[in-house]
Amino acid sequence: MGKKSRGLNTAKKLKERRDSGRWRDPYYVKRIMKRKAKSDPLKGSSQAKAIVLEKIQLEAKQPNSAMRKCVRCQLIKNGKKITAFVPGNNAIKIVDEHDEVLIECIGGKMGRAKGDIPTVRWQVIKVNDQSLNALVRGKIEKGRR
Repeated sequence: MGKKSRGLNTAKKLKERRDSGRWRDPYYVKRIMKRKAKSDPLKGSSQAKAIVLEKIQLEAKQPNSAMRKCVRCQLIKNGKKITAFVPGNNAIKIVDEHDEVLIECIGGKMGRAKGDIPTVRWQVIKVNDQSLNALVRGKIEKGRR
């Protein structure tokens, strides 16, 4: 591209040079074009409510050999179906079909899956407006719906 412009009245040229260079940065393009919000089932929000469709078990990736407890659920806001991990010891017993759950991003790098559960990017944090963590620890009992 050559040398940078110098001297008087070069602000416009320098600004154009900087703007054109930014489009070579993939993170800049992703942010400006709002690609995360377009591809994300949660549409860019941090949490969303969903209805549990079924309980499933997913096999962990190598070298682990566990059955991770997950739920297939349908988002209330747009009807998309996603798989969410249910964290905690025996926590899957608390979650039933047709329960309303609050899900959030697990927080893997680049918004992808975290840990040894393939393709799962979300986790359950509340069941019927009650904290899953408190329910697992026995601090509160599950409310009637």
